[in-house]
Amino acid sequence: MSRKIAVIGECMIELSEKGAAVNRGFGGDTLNTSVYIARQVDPAALHVDYVTALGTDSFSQQMLDAWQGERVGTELIQRMENRLPGLYYIETDDTGERTFYYWRNEAAAKFWLESEQSAAICETLATFDYLYLSGISLAILSPASRDKLLSLLRECRANGGKVIFDNNYRPRLWASREETQQVYQQMLQCTDIAFLTLDDEDALWGEKPVDDVIARTQAAGVTEVVIKRGADACLVAIAGEAVIEVPAVKLPKEKVVDTTAAGDSFSAGYLAVRLTGGDAASAAARGHLTASTVIQYRGAIIPREAMPR
Repeated sequence: MSRKIAVIGECMIELSEKGAAVNRGFGGDTLNTSVYIARQVDPAALHVDYVTALGTDSFSQQMLDAWQGERVGTELIQRMENRLPGLYYIETDDTGERTFYYWRNEAAAKFWLESEQSAAICETLATFDYLYLSGISLAILSPASRDKLLSLLRECRANGGKVIFDNNYRPRLWASREETQQVYQQMLQCTDIAFLTLDDEDALWGEKPVDDVIARTQAAGVTEVVIKRGADACLVAIAGEAVIEVPAVKLPKEKVVDTTAAGDSFSAGYLAVRLTGGDAASAAARGHLTASTVIQYRGAIIPREAMPR
């Protein structure tokens, strides 16, 4: 029987520069993850839904069409008449590192839990096998919406579902570090699998030995902690088991074109294996393979034919 994962977050219009040319696409951390999961699983084993809010404009329609073409379910996506998707611009330097500029204050996705349909959508989501979200999914919401979302996560877990969280900490989206720490602590208390980018952990909590990061996360109740360390080996700590270290795929510098979506695609590769019965080491290896492929192309979503076998 097919299991169901809902990925909750925001997708934006993406403008990325290549020399003098500017390309338009769509991107957002959670959307990237949902597409890369869907590309690497048999839908008969795991069905992927995306949960957000969009406008009624042509950009929003193009997004929906594109996601449906990727076999990502869109039935739980709301269309809001007076809202638009957010917009971001990526400037990339010679080494592939990028700078982002955002226009998103009134983006539809911020209001998905404030609509008349939201209660019915939450009722449906509470029956899913897995709910996935990121620090950005939390950051864009009002405190009241955030509380509703945390209630939904608790309800899903009470029904036997699992919650997956990627820390993806963006300081500019939060009022203060203290607020973020408080919200993340609440979030971790209803999380089963946590993806933690080590740089983000250090930025939020202060630099600590990685064993302390794992211990703090497990103390909140998380049973599976995946530490992402960029081009270095990742660590997987499953409660009651020895921590495993899985090496990254090493690429020559000239092959790294654009690191956009590296972490998002790692999480997707990991989950594509892990949620369909694979062990943690195989899942992490797939995560590294996916990420190492994605960073060899421009933009968040690479051509489908470029995906690793």
